[in-house]
Amino acid sequence: MKIGLYFGSFNPIHIGHLIIANHVADNTDLQKVWFIVSPQNPLKQSSSLLNEYDRLHLINISIEGENKLRTSNVEFALPKPSYTVDTLAYLKERYPEHEFSVIMGSDSFSNITKWKNYEVILQNYGLYIYKRPGFEIDTTLKKDLIILDAPLLEISSTRIRELLKHGKSIKYLVPDIVKEEIERNGYYK
Repeated sequence: MKIGLYFGSFNPIHIGHLIIANHVADNTDLQKVWFIVSPQNPLKQSSSLLNEYDRLHLINISIEGENKLRTSNVEFALPKPSYTVDTLAYLKERYPEHEFSVIMGSDSFSNITKWKNYEVILQNYGLYIYKRPGFEIDTTLKKDLIILDAPLLEISSTRIRELLKHGKSIKYLVPDIVKEEIERNGYYK
């Protein structure tokens, strides 16, 4: 099976993440998209991170009933911080019957040369890149990139956390069920 891995902190998951995942699942040759919840991104500060199991739960409730989307906690048991190349190697060994590719925005792709063993990723895995304003895609790094015009919304998890911290509404930025769960548990206050 061809599986696209959508890595991120998802702190919290929002409508923009879900639109991209659904677009990729519906408009590419990938049969499934897995949200890979990163406990700690080596290129980001972790001080404002909600517990990884709570972030995983928020994604699970937001994609319930979706056949092409699922979550994975694979990085929870791997050494921290999480490195994409290590996760890919682990998944390839654990699921040799699947073909894994990475889904990312052109903003992330513009930093790929800072990633651990990025050359291994470029040589051995498909990359599905969705365009983000202000970030050109350097196709000299890898010739067979799959470049997508996914619908983009200017929504960020950082902005959602700021709104919550100041008691403002996040309605329409996250699925209603995620909003209710965040409010019920007092996340990001």
